Amino acid sequence: MKKIPIIIISIFLSSCAVNKVPKPEQVMKYYQGLQKSEYPEIEKVLSDSLIISEGDYVMKFTPESYYEHFKWDSVFNPAYKIVGLKEQENFVSATVSVSSSRFDFLENNPLTCKRRFYFKHGKIRRIENLDCVDANWIIWQKQRDSLVAWVKINNPELDGFINDLSEQGAINYMKAIELYKKQKLK
Repeated sequence: MKKIPIIIISIFLSSCAVNKVPKPEQVMKYYQGLQKSEYPEIEKVLSDSLIISEGDYVMKFTPESYYEHFKWDSVFNPAYKIVGLKEQENFVSATVSVSSSRFDFLENNPLTCKRRFYFKHGKIRRIENLDCVDANWIIWQKQRDSLVAWVKINNPELDGFINDLSEQGAINYMKAIELYKKQKLK
């Protein structure tokens, strides 16, 4: 009788070992999900809570709130390319190049950034955005500020898009870019 529970435990432990995906592969699956705009694929590799930080700026997400962030980002049709991936002692370092319609307008397309991925129980729990090696933040800020100022005067119904991280906020951002570009062509 005692052998049955031991057999069941052994089967359970061996099945857990088989299903354990290496951390670098989890990061690749995360970016594959972003690339294909398939949130269920991303959700499989995320912990039950996710923290994304950039310097002192920290965003905390549940799977549901990260889905809202994912929808915002998806509006800009991003294309991701992993340039480098390396497992460290406590994290995975990734260098990722991202192209998008937003970055194109901000004249920083593609944008290549370094990130660190931390894990909890084999799933991504924290992403630190480190340095964007090819970014020109002066041009980025100039483009962004010009767009925001122009929208405030010419299309006030879209004002506030820059701080609206909802899907509708991203749609308004794209609409603002489109209207701004048309005005510049006149």
